[in-house]
Amino acid sequence: MSERETVLTVNGEPHTFAAPAGALVDALRDRLGLTGPKLSCGGGFCGACTVLVDGDAASACSVLVADLDGAAVTTVEGLADGDRLHPVQQAFAEQAGFQCGYCTPGMIMTTVALLAEKPDPTHAEIAEHFEGNLCRCTGYAAIAAAVRSAAEVRRAR
Repeated sequence: MSERETVLTVNGEPHTFAAPAGALVDALRDRLGLTGPKLSCGGGFCGACTVLVDGDAASACSVLVADLDGAAVTTVEGLADGDRLHPVQQAFAEQAGFQCGYCTPGMIMTTVALLAEKPDPTHAEIAEHFEGNLCRCTGYAAIAAAVRSAAEVRRAR
């Protein structure tokens, strides 16, 4: 029996993984050196490992690489354009939407997915969308301000 290979496009670059490649978060961190997605709960509950898979937010700890053949994966490292931050990254920096920073990459990726779905989210929609992202430091007010700021920048474009 030959090993099955899985091909993913990660941050615009194709990568081939031989089976078994395991959880996406492990492949991203250990094989590609992308440390933005953080492994915390290991069960898809905390949001620290959130990435985009074909544009949708996904917990990278709960997704197997083998199930993603042909998918496009975007991590927080893939958002910036060279030295120019993505508008969501910029909003988090300007609004101090982080303290320790551990959850920040997942929060940013969740925000990108939210704004793609709802360009002008209400406070209730923001709160609902972030139910799967835990932050022990900020109390979420600065994160919500960053989401609203990023939405304003997006509308102004």
